[in-house]
Parts: sequence; C-alpha cells; structure tokens
Amino acid sequence: MGETFRKFLRTLPDFPPDLPDFDPDNAPGDPALLFKQWLDEALDKGEQQPHAFSLATVGTGAGSGRQPSSRMLILKDIDHEGWHFATSRTSRKGKELAAEPSAAMNFYWPSLGRQVRVAGPVVELSAEASARDWAERPRADGSGNPDWQLYAIRPAEIEFWQGSNDGNHIRHRFGPDGVLPG
Repeated sequence: MGETFRKFLRTLPDFPPDLPDFDPDNAPGDPALLFKQWLDEALDKGEQQPHAFSLATVGTGAGSGRQPSSRMLILKDIDHEGWHFATSRTSRKGKELAAEPSAAMNFYWPSLGRQVRVAGPVVELSAEASARDWAERPRADGSGNPDWQLYAIRPAEIEFWQGSNDGNHIRHRFGPDGVLPG
C-alpha cells in the first residue's frame, strides 16, 4: 500500500460541510437527556442504527494478555442501573467482562460529526431482566437462553464530542473532568 494509500487516505473528507452547532453551556445537565437529544438528531439526519456502539473490553487470557478488543452492539436502555447492553456470557466479550468488569462504549454519527464515549465499571443485571431482553429480541422464538446476560455500564466518565471543520472540536465531559449526576 505504502505512500499512495497514505496520500489517498488524506484526501478523504473528515466531516460533511454543514455540522450542527453545540454549546455545552446550553446542554442538559443530565448526560442521559443530552444523549437522547443527540440520538433524536441522528435519527432526524437519517443515521442508520444510531443506537449502535462499539464496545471495548480488555482481554485477560494467556494468549491475549491485556489486549483490548472491540465490537459493535446495540444500546438496550439507559436508566438508574446504567447504560444497558447484552451478550452471551460464553462469548469472548462475556468472558472478558467476567474477568475484568469494566468497558467503554463509543457511539459515532458521521453525518453530524458527533460521538459519545461512555466508560466505567460493568455490572450484570438480573436474570429476569436478561430473560426479558432475550424474549424481546426481534428474532425471538419463545425459547430461553440461560447464557444471555444483560449488562450495564455505570459511567465513571461520559464525553460528548462535536467535530468542527475548523479543527476546534468541542468536548463536553461528565466524570473526572466534570460532574456526573448521581
């Protein structure tokens, strides 16, 4: 690939020309409300699967060391328990979460030049909530799945990022650099 590929990548546009304005001083103080506002705007803009996010976990096995891994999932809910997602306990991410119960999720909406990053400890939600989530899946056939687990990230940090064509990107943080509503 070399130099030609590197130059090709430099020619690709970073953002669309008409990005929305974002003023953190006028944003809701609750990050869940701001997320819902941004999700609605992504839907209005025609983003496909705006509830999809990349989940990053940390490997703990002998072969993987502490190598991070990520994959795309779907947000299930946001409530007092945290930001919900689900997977099989026997999957790679399920095993990684059992060994190292912390993760980061990242949402990206290219048409708006926006992303939201959520990071923190992960908890397993109840067996009842997990079974309900399995049963509500679009492809549900009435059968159970005892390995299915609903999890929640309890945010230690949330960052809303608004891209800008002039390079003056806006970062609005809750957590270590701000206040995370309890």
